[in-house]
Amino acid sequence: MENTVNSLLPVWACLASLLAVPLIVIFRKEIFLREMSTLLAGVVKLGFVLMMLPIILEGKTIVTELVPGISGINVPIVFRVDALGMIFALVASSLWIATSIYAIGYMRGLNEHSQTRFFAFFALSLSATLGVAFAGNLLTLYLFYEMLSLSTWPLVTHHQDKEARGGGRTYLSYLLGTSVAFAIPAILFTYLKADGDLSFSGPAILAGSDMGFLPAVLLLLAFAFGFSKAGLMPFHSWLPGAMVAPTPVSALLHAVAVVKVGVFCVIRVVTGVFGIDLLGKFGANLVLCWIAAFTVIVSSLIALSQDNLKRRLAFSTIGQLSYIVLGVALLHELAIKGSVLHIAAHAVGKITLFFCAGAIFVATGKKYISQMAGLGKQMPFTFAAFFLGSLGVIGLPPSIGLISKFHLLLGAAEAGQVALMVVFLISTILNAAYFLPISYEAFFPKKDSEGDLVNTKFQWSGVKEAPLACVIPLCVTASLTVGLFFFPGLLLELADLFVGSVKP
Repeated sequence: MENTVNSLLPVWACLASLLAVPLIVIFRKEIFLREMSTLLAGVVKLGFVLMMLPIILEGKTIVTELVPGISGINVPIVFRVDALGMIFALVASSLWIATSIYAIGYMRGLNEHSQTRFFAFFALSLSATLGVAFAGNLLTLYLFYEMLSLSTWPLVTHHQDKEARGGGRTYLSYLLGTSVAFAIPAILFTYLKADGDLSFSGPAILAGSDMGFLPAVLLLLAFAFGFSKAGLMPFHSWLPGAMVAPTPVSALLHAVAVVKVGVFCVIRVVTGVFGIDLLGKFGANLVLCWIAAFTVIVSSLIALSQDNLKRRLAFSTIGQLSYIVLGVALLHELAIKGSVLHIAAHAVGKITLFFCAGAIFVATGKKYISQMAGLGKQMPFTFAAFFLGSLGVIGLPPSIGLISKFHLLLGAAEAGQVALMVVFLISTILNAAYFLPISYEAFFPKKDSEGDLVNTKFQWSGVKEAPLACVIPLCVTASLTVGLFFFPGLLLELADLFVGSVKP
């Protein structure tokens, strides 16, 4: 029996950014007040999340029923905050503040149009994200998942040009199409199989069900592909296509909200819908493992060939998401712990890299890696942060990525999946191959015999960083990547609490 606490704190945490939307619209002509409404909402949201933290650390869960079950369908809309939801909420709410500050500098620096619409949907998407984090059953999870898809579509199409509209169509068709084709039937099947009980409290929803290998595999893949924000191949093309959006949106998609919602849903499905025992009994998890492993390697190889920095980061994200899916699909407690930790590790590392990409574009107009040789001298803070963010994503010290990837590797080894452990190692080498040369060339560019830079027209004219509102957030998130390596205690404790609640 769960030790639960009834509280409205999850509701207030979601409402904090939702209530900011009308303020952002009202102050559309008062730029300072509009931006302050965004920042204040972020601070208040984080405050409510932090107020829930001591309760979760005591091993309790917070439950709030929003809407009772509809007549004939006894499935309420309910919030349930546990250790996994708390980690995701902490990541999303804290990084939203950094992203908001960065967005202010970026949008002002480029004098972007429709900034009021941008900040309004930005706030709405964070409400949906926390709704997913706090979802107490499968129906609530799905409703907020779709709310996030719809609220981020205007952000992807922000520029309103042909390329943005094309990227937006791909984005929405993939996310809604896979949802209708896979997720809805999977949820209906689960509802019927579990006699209407879709709650994540107690044992896994299907833990006591009589299922064979093939039905378990098909249902697992229906959920995994239905929640296509996880970026598993072949349903990954929306993610690079969404790079037509402004960089703050890319950072939101890759680090704070959308893709993390995808892997969060997969973790919930594996642990909360099937359960470790059921999947392990039939070995159905291994099918998902190898799909994720294939995605890890192929996306890393594609990333190597990308000259556009944001597209390289996008394919990197596809691989890193598959790390998380692969870890939880291994069903070993160390690997699951590594997956949960990698949600935070990848978030702080990847958001740093996207912040840097945007700062480079604002300061120099450059978006191709081949144009960036020597820029480290002009933008030392940005490229130093890029290097630290790269270490976090690669999994090298001193970064939190080392801790999460160590758990993933050790989990694969102890699960007896040596081949999958090799996949992690090969991918790490590929990560280093497509990230480290960028920083190296930025600080130590190739020169010819006369001392001129090779294959670039770069001429140094002194330090020229992006506006402070862009540089400060990337320095903060880069520092987080390193700081969490030395002080991972809170993340480890929350991850242990979650693993302890789902292991057999």
